[in-house]
Amino acid sequence: MWAQTLAAYERHLSAERDLTPHTIRAYLTDLRGLAEHATRLRITDPADLDLRSLRSYLAGMQTRGRARTTLARRATAVRVFGAWLVRTGRAADDPGALLASPKAHRELPAVLREDEVRALLDRTAEACADDGAVGHRDLAVLELLYATGIRVGELVGLDIDDLDEERRVVRVFGKGRKERTVPYGAPAARALTAWSEVGRPELRCDGSGPALFLGARGRRIDPRAVRTLVHRRLEAVEGAPDLGPHGLRHTAATHLLDGGADLRSVQELLGHASLATTQIYTHVSTERLRAAYRQAHPRA
Repeated sequence: MWAQTLAAYERHLSAERDLTPHTIRAYLTDLRGLAEHATRLRITDPADLDLRSLRSYLAGMQTRGRARTTLARRATAVRVFGAWLVRTGRAADDPGALLASPKAHRELPAVLREDEVRALLDRTAEACADDGAVGHRDLAVLELLYATGIRVGELVGLDIDDLDEERRVVRVFGKGRKERTVPYGAPAARALTAWSEVGRPELRCDGSGPALFLGARGRRIDPRAVRTLVHRRLEAVEGAPDLGPHGLRHTAATHLLDGGADLRSVQELLGHASLATTQIYTHVSTERLRAAYRQAHPRA
């Protein structure tokens, strides 16, 4: 029963919720772990799950030293799955509705300083003469990631027509295929123009299609290649933390807030469903305020 039910749930996540392949894989990985645990408890039908079996599933992972974030994510996956079982008539009760999970620690994300971002982009631009088409692509990718704060999955899914060069905005499809429009600045616009006019034609092939960014073989670039190029380009910046594309997203959000942008606007730009998710980026502004207070106030 588990195999058939999980296959039906995968179709639901893909066809009805329109989730990304990465998100679907994450959900199914968590639920396969639950299925293995339930099978050891001789629960062969998901409809027979109860609160005790779900708690023992999470307790077993906690005993094996899994992080709080992992436990929280898997508890969420179980609750969403349980609600779907009841909604589709596959189970009479939803024990997941009563399942509590430890709150994940909200660790402050590592970010680049403004001077480190400038060094990253300047050195990538200087390397374009030697790196050719790949150099133009890397610069355009870095400029767009920092200018917009979009996710790597959103970036690799961009098509040429998603750019509105006249208004300098890009159409992005985020989680759940939610569409939003994000502006970008003049430096990113120049890098994108150079990539489109000089770099992309060199890499383009019959399989390129409408993809905005291409890999070395001319097809749509994949997230792994973007992560690799970000790490590689950051190696040229002395003292900079080793960040991936998501680190540039953190950096963009932090610099926006530090520059005076309001939290709601940053939430909209990043495509966060909850304002609480955006609030984690306020730490830099808060810390700088505290530092200024300690330095200037006689009673600090």
